[in-house]
Order: sequence, then structure tokens, then C-alpha cells
Amino acid sequence: MMDRNAVLEVPVPAAPARAEPRADNGIKRRLRRYRAWFQARFAGLHYLLFSKAFDREMHAVAQGRMHYFRQLATSGGNQALLRRNVHRLEKGLIMRPFRAPFARDYIVETVRAFAALAVDAGAELTDLRWGADVLRSYFSAMEGQSGVIGEARDAFERALSDAVTDLRAHSGQVPYARGDAPAPLDYDAFAALCQRRRSVRWYRQQPVSRELVDRALEAALQAPSACNRQSFAFRLFDDPQMVAAIAGIPGGTKGYADTLPAIGAVIGRLRAYPEERDRHVIYIDGALAAMSFMLALETVGLSSCAINWPDVAAHEEKIAKLLNLAPDERVVMLIGFGHADPDGKIPYSAKKPLASMRHWN
Repeated sequence: MMDRNAVLEVPVPAAPARAEPRADNGIKRRLRRYRAWFQARFAGLHYLLFSKAFDREMHAVAQGRMHYFRQLATSGGNQALLRRNVHRLEKGLIMRPFRAPFARDYIVETVRAFAALAVDAGAELTDLRWGADVLRSYFSAMEGQSGVIGEARDAFERALSDAVTDLRAHSGQVPYARGDAPAPLDYDAFAALCQRRRSVRWYRQQPVSRELVDRALEAALQAPSACNRQSFAFRLFDDPQMVAAIAGIPGGTKGYADTLPAIGAVIGRLRAYPEERDRHVIYIDGALAAMSFMLALETVGLSSCAINWPDVAAHEEKIAKLLNLAPDERVVMLIGFGHADPDGKIPYSAKKPLASMRHWN
């Protein structure tokens, strides 16, 4: 019978030799290297047979193209086409030296798109006024031109008559001289603003003024976009349950997600592009506007945190369902924002020096 006061000796398994995990890691590294080599040499075969990483992007691009061409077939035009072509007309009107005639290859489709939207009560009035002003300037510059341009001019006049809103008044939305007035903000002030903007993760639990957010967005929407199509939207949330649900989806938010008083999702819309080559424009244009938005938030007393959004299948599916996204809509990034807690710390986040980031010629 075992003595209850005796020390029970439990055999302890010997620790594995250090060489074994290093060997395993070495094997894994070699396998990853060989796989990367195969992927680089036979990319088409790799993604056809072994990886579905780009399937969601391909599906979204195809859905966007279908949406684009369906609108053309049913109405003769769409907002993206009108905005792109009106911008092309503006670039032609400012050309130095001015070359006339121009736009003969796309003026008919531009006027057709304008006419289709002019009789649509739900069309953006801003787009129609801008389009009407630029088209007037274009046809004025093409005075005396006949053929395709003359026919397009007649169609434009009919569209103005048929429009559900009076578009005959000029709004002044035409190319204008740049001027040489100094910028309203000097470099030192702007550099200080850029330095002040940091990713803030700790916030006061107080409501965020939607009016202040709208002011920041008004500034953000001045960011450049390809052919001024602005193929993105800001979806904003201040309902605590929705904020928590959205902030809990991406990685990297653990520990502070429940402190965010508001969150925004920048959503790209691939329906603005008829060609696959433009599929990345939503990320470029959306990011340009997002950066302007975060800087503008600082000027109205609000802070923000840019939240990374990698292409993770489970996250994509979850947020698409939560936000009821269309098949061609993709999340560009998330942005948490609100009134910063002055006692909350932020990472220093040292930036790379100019010399390592700037290369001339």
C-alpha cells in the first residue's frame, strides 16, 4: 500500500531537442519557397487548380461589368459613363493648344447618357447641371461643326427640352483659370495637421455630431478620382450594436473595438467600369478620399483609426451580409472615429526617413 505522505514522482517527458523544430521550420520554409516558385512560373495553373484567392474579385468585377452594360442596354446611359465622358470633354476644352474638332468618337454616347438621365427623376441633379454646362461649352466651342457633332448638338437641345428639371440655366460648372492665389493653408500648418493625425484607439463615450462628420466628408469628396467617377460611398454607423458588429469583423481590433463610438466603411462600386483593367480604381479613389476624410476629421475636433481590410473570405462574406452589399461592391477599408480620450495613448509609429522613400529620376 502506497504511503500517503510519500512524494509522488511523476515522470516528466524529456524536452524535444532544439534541432527538431528548427528542422521542421526549415522544411516549411523550403516548401513555401518551392510553392512560391511554382506560383510565379505557372500562375495561371496555380490559381486555376490550387487557389481560389482571386475568385471573389473576379466575381465582383464580372458583376460590375454586367451591371454597367445592363444599364446601357435598358436606358442608353448611366451615371458613370456620363461623369467619365463629361470629364473627358473638360480635358479637351482646356487643351493647349486647343484642338477642334474633338470628341467625335464619344460625343453621341455622352449626349445619349445625358438624355437618359435628364428624364430620370431619381438622377443626381449635380451631375445633370455639370453635364449640361460642359456640353453647352463644348458645342459652343464646336460652332459650325456638322456631321456627328451637329447631330449630337440637336439631340442635346432635345434632351434639355425633355428634362424633368429645368437645365437651361447656367450653373457655372465649366473649366476655369487656375489663378495664382496662394493656398489658404501654409506648409507648416499642414505638416502639423499631418503630424497630429494618428490612429487613435481610445475614445470618450460621447455622441459624434453627424453635422461635423458631414463637414469632413464634404472636404473628403474633393479628393481626385479617375475621370471624376467617384465610384465609392461612405457607409457610416453610430448605432452601438452596428458599430460593435462591424468593428468585430476585421482582425487587429481586439481590445479596443468596443470603445469605438462610430465607424465608417468605404465601399467601392465596380459597376462604374466596363473593363477589367480598371478593377483597382475603387481602392485608389476610395483611399484618396479616406485620407482626406481622416485629415478633415482632425480639423473638426474628431480623431480616427484606419482599420486594415485584407481579403479574407470569411470577413468578406460576413460584412457583405451585414451591410447588404451588392455583388459588385467591395470594402476598401474601415475607419473608426470619435472624440479622442485625451488620456489614451497612441503608438509612436516612427515613419521612414525621406531619403529612403524619395528617389528622383
